[in-house]
Amino acid sequence: MSFRNMVIAVTFLLVFFAALQFSVDSDTWWQLRSGEFIAEQRAIPTTDSFSYTRAGEPWRYPSNAWLGELKLFLINHLFGLGGLNVWVAAMVTLAFSFIYLAMSGRLLLKSFVLVLAVLASGIYWAARPYMVSLVLAAAFLWILEDFRWGSPEAGRRFRRLLWLPALMMVWVNSHPGFAIGFLLLAVYLLDEGVRWAWARYRGNAKTQKVAGDRLSSLALIALTVLVAACINPAGPAVLAYPFETLSIGALGDSIQEWQSPDFHSLQAQPFAWLLLILMGVLGAAHRPLALSDFLLVAGFAFMGLLAVRNIPLFALAAPIVLTRHAEPWLQELGSIRKLKKAGRRQPAGWLPLLNASIVGLLALGALARLAAVFPGEANLQHLATKLPVGAVKYLQRERPPGALFNSYNWGGYLLWTLREYPVFVDGRTDLYADGLFDDWLSTVSAKPGWEATLDKWRVRLVLVEPAWPLAQVLATAGWQLLYEDELSVLYGR
Repeated sequence: MSFRNMVIAVTFLLVFFAALQFSVDSDTWWQLRSGEFIAEQRAIPTTDSFSYTRAGEPWRYPSNAWLGELKLFLINHLFGLGGLNVWVAAMVTLAFSFIYLAMSGRLLLKSFVLVLAVLASGIYWAARPYMVSLVLAAAFLWILEDFRWGSPEAGRRFRRLLWLPALMMVWVNSHPGFAIGFLLLAVYLLDEGVRWAWARYRGNAKTQKVAGDRLSSLALIALTVLVAACINPAGPAVLAYPFETLSIGALGDSIQEWQSPDFHSLQAQPFAWLLLILMGVLGAAHRPLALSDFLLVAGFAFMGLLAVRNIPLFALAAPIVLTRHAEPWLQELGSIRKLKKAGRRQPAGWLPLLNASIVGLLALGALARLAAVFPGEANLQHLATKLPVGAVKYLQRERPPGALFNSYNWGGYLLWTLREYPVFVDGRTDLYADGLFDDWLSTVSAKPGWEATLDKWRVRLVLVEPAWPLAQVLATAGWQLLYEDELSVLYGR
């Protein structure tokens, strides 16, 4: 095995290994339930049937995530939770494969930067449809980067752009993150527009014609992508959905993935490292910064600083810009020249075997990791450390009557495992919006009026974390403790 092939294999084995983990989170469960509904009913849910607080109310999310939810359910149905773990790892690996193709520079530079970017994006991996957004955002970047910097052959560039409408059709039916595709198109359209305006200002007819042809080609593709985005169960109305979601105040106020990263956490620090290295490289490089490069890294860095869920977008864009500017800088330092000379030497006869052995050892490590996260029992044991498994078993066994008031973090798990108990609230924040979510937050915080909320919904069972103020006051308000463990308390009346 050659050194080049060894480095590439090691890089992507490391990516797959890093992404192969227990991936089910609180939102996975309600998306599995929705996917189950789609598979069994052969229809896309348009109203809520999983809660009692929003029963019968319009629910728009499945209209542009039905394909992603159906895929999650089928994977879980065929392979269990371990299959979802493998799917997440495969999606991460595929996404960064597109980024690797879009990167420039030498082998070791690309591999180092890619692995760092993968670590940065790891703060927001889970078995949810947004993994499709990660892959398709990477594919859009690869295609648009090729158009901006690739072969000067116009026909080849345009043929690859033709994939964008088809990809958007998949995207808009898989996850609301399809809006990222339009952000990327806007970046490159603005870049092409400025280049055309500059050529016109300079009065160079030939350059102006080339720039005009490029701008019109990309504008035409953007228009077809917009049309493709309307091919979904909700039609053009789905285009407003991402903006409506962003307008929900409860997202930024109370939900961690919509809040700024905590850089005291080790999990958030690779994002800071990648950002600082990028700033250093751009400061040291002599190459002018293209408008598209600036918009990509500045825009996604700003978004990542605003919300944790946006960090993977920065991790996709930053390696492309970083390696483009680091390569000439390293050449000036002479490091790459020395590596090129060393690379021309005839390798020793035993080096290919050593390279293959390194790859084999890492492959064995990935298989060992797979054996740890794929079995169903291992996944159940992991879930038992985070979810009210014991309380759910008690409810399934004893079946106490009454409406259940539940923790937001557990709502999805409860609607998947406790079909006979509709939930008060779960991770579908767009459905509950600010009003009901605010009522829930006031109640679990035991603020004045918490009793009125429980009375309004005729709640007879309360399942929350022991540390919540509500759990502390129920015992003194006449409620009976039905079940208790380290993770949860269940009260009834």
